[in-house]
Amino acid sequence: MRIQGFLVLFSVFLLLPSEAVAATLGICYGRVADNLPATSEVINILKSNGISDVRIFDADPVTLQSFSGTGINLMIGVPNEMLPSLASGTPIFALQWLQTNILAHIFPSQIRYIAVGNEVFLKDPFYAPYVVPAIVNLYQALQTLNLDSTIKLSSPQAASVLSISYPPSLGTFDPSIRSVLLPLLRFLYETKSPFMVNVYPYFSYISSLKHVSLDYALFRSQNVVQDGMLMYGNLFEASIDAFLYAMEKEGFADVPVVVSETGWPKGGGVAASVENALAFNENVVRRVVSNVGTPKRPGVGMEVYLFDLFDENGKGGDECEKHFGIFGPDGIKAYDLRFN
Repeated sequence: MRIQGFLVLFSVFLLLPSEAVAATLGICYGRVADNLPATSEVINILKSNGISDVRIFDADPVTLQSFSGTGINLMIGVPNEMLPSLASGTPIFALQWLQTNILAHIFPSQIRYIAVGNEVFLKDPFYAPYVVPAIVNLYQALQTLNLDSTIKLSSPQAASVLSISYPPSLGTFDPSIRSVLLPLLRFLYETKSPFMVNVYPYFSYISSLKHVSLDYALFRSQNVVQDGMLMYGNLFEASIDAFLYAMEKEGFADVPVVVSETGWPKGGGVAASVENALAFNENVVRRVVSNVGTPKRPGVGMEVYLFDLFDENGKGGDECEKHFGIFGPDGIKAYDLRFN
């Protein structure tokens, strides 16, 4: 699911293994709409709801300046269209771009991640060869500034980068992208950074109505799926573990998975309703804050980012794409979702 906008993160400080960052519950802040409140009002909404981390999908200077000094941490995105320049240029160019477009407008201490591109490998493949070279140049720029240990780099991918996802233990990456995927996994492993993936059980459900039950997608199935010694009662955890197995097959079992987007629409499609959106998101929140992990990594804190802060009436694609908002433009929740 390609988006533009922000990703807001609700920090939930749970323990992760090794040097991984604290688990986080988040929410996307998409801006593809003509009825959104001013950034100053958005910051008030975030603060009044205890939201302390935000992902921005582009380095818009006005937006960065608005967040500067607010105490809100940022994940800042590099648009796909910028990747060729960052990849083909020198590390000096990447350093200049980083300083001019990001660091000139926000304190480095407020930056948590730089997300280099979004869903490139299968949904925007023209840019696929540029992802890792761009990341490497940005990493060298961060090293020059002594920020490489505090600001992590990654590149969120669509769940469709898996050619096999069921059962989870058979999780396998699409062989057509291995030439660009493996260098990314190697970089993430060496820099202790997470693999980011956008996971939407809603879209998996509507594309496989004969094989996936609504109850399984909404965490309320009375039946479990057995996969070897592990049991799965919902599609969300099964999807995450499929990535863990896929990375294990490639020799990168220790790379953590971050769910950079997940959510359920309130309308505009099959099984899209306020009730179902609440049921799905409520169960995601419960799993993050209770630190249950997944069957393959039980008790390991997850980072999960909900989509979306507001509805986006300017989105293309299916009608449901416009109806993921948890809050209205006035800051009032569309349904009573609690974040703790």
